[in-house]
Amino acid sequence: MKPGDHPEFFRLAPPPGRSRESSIRLDADGRFWHEGAPVTHAGMATAFASWIGRHPDDGRFILSNGFDWTYLTVEDAPLFVRGARVAGDSVWLSLSDGSEEPLALETLVVGARDALYARVREGALEARFTPAAQLALSPLVVEGEGGAPALVLGGRRFTPPPRG
Repeated sequence: MKPGDHPEFFRLAPPPGRSRESSIRLDADGRFWHEGAPVTHAGMATAFASWIGRHPDDGRFILSNGFDWTYLTVEDAPLFVRGARVAGDSVWLSLSDGSEEPLALETLVVGARDALYARVREGALEARFTPAAQLALSPLVVEGEGGAPALVLGGRRFTPPPRG
């Protein structure tokens, strides 16, 4: 059992001389920064992405590895869809945290500059599609009502609504 499994884990004071606030930032393009410098180690960036969650009390974004936690700043979405693969009647998303999961089509929304977003991790977090991942969906795109793009998957036609 990790300390993070304890119900009071997120309410414990930080270690002496430390704060729960950090300078770690995830920019709108999916790059992590620490103390104003980019995190260039790919493994560290993937680890950070896998540790992202929300604080259970205040809802702020945190990094938690189960042994310690800290707040971070997220400029847009906390996760990114790096790739998308159509497999029969489903689409599999490759996420910035190194995981892969099926797309829940009904969670797709369209944001600024026509970027697609979807809910991931059982709906807990939002992930923004990179341009390459979004392009991978092009075989599914058809013209929807009023000329808006729609996706057809498994016989279902879905027009993503605007991101709210």
